Amino acid sequence: MTISFPAGFVWGAATSGYQIEGAPEADGKGASIWDTFVKVPGKILHGDTGARACNTYDPKQLEADMDLMVRLGLKSFIFSVQWPRIQPDGRGGANAKGLDYYRRLVDGLQARGIAPALTLYHWELPQALQDRGGWVNRETVARFVEYATILYDALAAQVPIWVTQNEPHTTAWLGYGYGKHAPGVADEKSVFAVAHHLLLSHGLAVKTLRGRVANVKTAFGPVLNVTPARPVRPDSEHDRLAAKRFDGDQNRLFLDPIFRGEYPADVVEYRREAAGGWKFVRAEDLEIIHTAVDFLGVNYYTPTMIAAGPGDRPEWRPNPGPTTAMGWAIDPAGLHEVLDRVRTEYTGNLPLYVSENGASFRDYLNPEGECRDPERVDFLRGHLREAHRAIEDGVPLAGYFVWSLLDNFEWDSAYRERFGLVYVDYPTQRRVPKSSFEWYREVIERNGLEG
Repeated sequence: MTISFPAGFVWGAATSGYQIEGAPEADGKGASIWDTFVKVPGKILHGDTGARACNTYDPKQLEADMDLMVRLGLKSFIFSVQWPRIQPDGRGGANAKGLDYYRRLVDGLQARGIAPALTLYHWELPQALQDRGGWVNRETVARFVEYATILYDALAAQVPIWVTQNEPHTTAWLGYGYGKHAPGVADEKSVFAVAHHLLLSHGLAVKTLRGRVANVKTAFGPVLNVTPARPVRPDSEHDRLAAKRFDGDQNRLFLDPIFRGEYPADVVEYRREAAGGWKFVRAEDLEIIHTAVDFLGVNYYTPTMIAAGPGDRPEWRPNPGPTTAMGWAIDPAGLHEVLDRVRTEYTGNLPLYVSENGASFRDYLNPEGECRDPERVDFLRGHLREAHRAIEDGVPLAGYFVWSLLDNFEWDSAYRERFGLVYVDYPTQRRVPKSSFEWYREVIERNGLEG
């Protein structure tokens, strides 16, 4: 029995610039906040950096990796542009050599019949803008739109899909709230201004870019990491309240402004003190954030178990059941839950993409030089079944992107965590397609699953 996906369903894979490119100072590139953050002692596992990563800035390696995409059968490929490659200081004209790299990538994808999907921001803020306050500073919104306009004018004719912001929750909370990601700020009071300015930059970019280039049709949308928030004790009023508060911070803080033009009332009240009274919100901002989009990308990895701490503050708890190497619960049904909720409560008939879904396992090369990863195959199979079930239930799911095409620099976990369909031997940069690569190739070829 074959589970078939709709005709035209988009099968893809995703990456981000800092995680794969390397070459942090090549051809006039400026420093990003990640170039700075990785040098802070104790922040990154083993003190590693993304200085080499997967070396895809090298022209020969880039060509070889795009040939791998053809072998895999990809219909689309999500990549992110490193802002400091385009504007080394976060302002002014384009750095021609940096722009040329992304032109080569886009042209190479198009020549191979692979639709480019460009992410404007996957956390690669120029350090020069962070020195001026980063996303806490409203000026960064204007700088982002300037940068986005440069890219759009250069690449709109070749790039059909434009992602404005990838996981603004992660930028706000892990980058500015907990200090776990770049720029390493641990100040909860900055989180909400950061979130607001990220959302505003998204809306203003869509308003500015849509229709800017004549005779070019492009789709715009954000990517949000949506996760179910589950109370540890469903019969506990305190755990249920804590889970609702977590859902507010994680999901509704971003979904509500984009799709309803307002912040959730309970989040506004609960976070009033932390947000400084929300004084950074100006009269016209929410209308801009509410600008219509053409799709929503949903990143899904795992649900979150929440218990009530002091004052019913949300506290994470371990998930039951099997986990990935990172300790994330393997819960395919959560993908269906997320897609159905987003469609029912927010997006209606708007096309949705699973823009990231994947897992890290302790992959290795066996004596025959192969990388067999049956756990990843099982993980992907289970999630694709749930994606198909969502489609049967009326979710307008238009595509699915595996995270990730390649093993890469996995932020503060460095090179320990391997998410790729392709094993990367980092010292030699040799690529070894895993058994999951061949499995996914067959899925794409038949546009569905067996069994």
